[in-house]
Amino acid sequence: MCDYSLHATATRPAKVGETIVTTTFRGTSTRGFASEKDLSVAVCLLPGTELAFTSDVRYDNRWIWTRTINSRVGKFNKIDPHVADRHHDAIEFPDGNYVLVTQLVEGQRATVLQLPVQGAPAPIKTKAAGQPAARRLPVD
Repeated sequence: MCDYSLHATATRPAKVGETIVTTTFRGTSTRGFASEKDLSVAVCLLPGTELAFTSDVRYDNRWIWTRTINSRVGKFNKIDPHVADRHHDAIEFPDGNYVLVTQLVEGQRATVLQLPVQGAPAPIKTKAAGQPAARRLPVD
């Protein structure tokens, strides 16, 4: 769930509607998302979690220059999971580009819009003998 290399940091799962903040966690050089109310707790996101930032997203390009992406929405994902010893957490933007979470500039706020569906889908019930058939609702 959290790929931040934060073995000694408290973590918890994200909640829909909460505001999270980009931060560098104490005792590490890793950036990630924390609770707005407690910056010492890493907030873990599942792949597919949708975020809305309060302003265009800013990131450090190779730790030298700060760049801005002209987007305020993104989806959390993991990249290159087969490559060991690197960060995998990333934000994917509508244009297909992505930025590693650890490169996001500190202090950016985002709202968790939606969490991904987990588990197997519910089975579709079929018509039992003696029950009326299901109707498709009209589309206007």
